[in-house]
Amino acid sequence: MQEKKAETGSKNPKKTNLLDHHSIKNILDESVSEIVTSRGYVEDVRMSNVRLLLGTIIIVIALFAQFYKKKFPENRDFLIGCILIIYTKEKNAILFTYPPAGSVTSTGLVVSSKLPRFSDLYTLTIASADPNSISAGKPVEFTKSVTQWFTKEGVLVEGLFWKDVGALIDEYAAEPKKKK
Repeated sequence: MQEKKAETGSKNPKKTNLLDHHSIKNILDESVSEIVTSRGYVEDVRMSNVRLLLGTIIIVIALFAQFYKKKFPENRDFLIGCILIIYTKEKNAILFTYPPAGSVTSTGLVVSSKLPRFSDLYTLTIASADPNSISAGKPVEFTKSVTQWFTKEGVLVEGLFWKDVGALIDEYAAEPKKKK
């Protein structure tokens, strides 16, 4: 009985403000993370931990610079380096994963998304976490209008979205056809 309550409690419809593209992208990105992890991929949080560590270091340096006698911190090269590391490695990534248990591939996934401002086109890309690996698959992506996944009230139609994302995951995981 309690399992049913817990199960139905997690089935609350996801609702968003359709006029705010950030909230639309946030709901879609959260759903993508749920879908990918439900397929057996375990989230790799190392990059998030590195980002948190760099952020903490930057905050400490900023506090030091705030109360230091000089007007501008002389460590701007370090700050620029931290920002470049985050942007070059992470880009638009919303999820890094390890390979699924029992998989023959040795790399996880990098799932990234884009929803440009003033656009309804959501682009979802699935690529290998290590594109130089022999077991890395070719990146796959789709670009679709978000209007097909939301009702007029702003409720996400999860079944349709899960179907589209699941098809993209299956396309990535499919064995490449050998040329004859």
